Amino acid sequence: MKIGILGAGKIAATLAETMNKLPEVECYGVASRNLEKAKKFTEDHGFQHAFGSYEDMLADRKVELIYIATPHSHHYQHIKMCLDAGKHVLCEKSFTVNEKQAAEVFRIAKEKNLLLAEAIWTRYMPSRRMIDDLLAKKAIGDVNKMTANLNYPLLHKERIVKPELAGGALLDVGIYPLNFAYMHFGDTVKEMHSAAQMISTGVDGENGMLLLYEDGRMAVLNSGIHGKSDSQGVFYGSEGCMIVENINNPEEIRIYDKDRKLIREIKVPEQISGYEYEITETISCIKEGKLECPSMPHAETLKMMHVMDVLRDSWGMKYPEEIEKL
Repeated sequence: MKIGILGAGKIAATLAETMNKLPEVECYGVASRNLEKAKKFTEDHGFQHAFGSYEDMLADRKVELIYIATPHSHHYQHIKMCLDAGKHVLCEKSFTVNEKQAAEVFRIAKEKNLLLAEAIWTRYMPSRRMIDDLLAKKAIGDVNKMTANLNYPLLHKERIVKPELAGGALLDVGIYPLNFAYMHFGDTVKEMHSAAQMISTGVDGENGMLLLYEDGRMAVLNSGIHGKSDSQGVFYGSEGCMIVENINNPEEIRIYDKDRKLIREIKVPEQISGYEYEITETISCIKEGKLECPSMPHAETLKMMHVMDVLRDSWGMKYPEEIEKL
């Protein structure tokens, strides 16, 4: 399938290297607002065509699927552009700035009979099923609590600190512990409590989230942009605990007994980068005529956007009206 990448930054580069190793992908084109940047990208990553504007790539009838790799603040606008051009779309997280934008582009996609999906890679990875299977088999007994965190030193990145680019920890890294909790504990949350520390620009630099479930379970989550954390997801059970190393791209799963003795170590399957799973599932779904990806259906994206809307509202964290509106 002929794929075009909209945006030529770091994520786009990793994606390109992954796509080059997938037989079902034809690395067709990349679009940037800077033609020279697009040309260098094609030379570095083996793409066929460089476009000096997004509109030029979308006007090429040969492009079948667009991967959007631009800042969060522009996703809504860029998704609409792609759909209006008749292209299927796989869009980086955070999918949009808010739930109402996500609902609108999903409506348009269905109206135009086009696949549209959120590219949050952990939802598509085999590690997701591995973790769920271990929990279902009660590898550590009855589980009533989990913790998850993701923190990176990101203060130097413009897209992270600027409100006009939908910055802050939540939409960029906080989305991962939230998705981790909803993937493995479900969505029967009866209460959500949270707090955030803002940086000088008015976006969250650190946040903590507490989810209380109807069945008595609890999830304790945090994310931040000041420094690196252990990035672990930990499940606490009656017979021990289970640690998932790196919730952003799980590397291994370790199971400990009640005496903190390591009793099992499980490696995840070898991968190219981790991006391949979302790409191959999207291509398969398009070929089958589906409009959603089973690993991240529209309802799940809307759910996560709603949760983040509620969190931002409780913190009083608002983005400029021009990026929040439809």
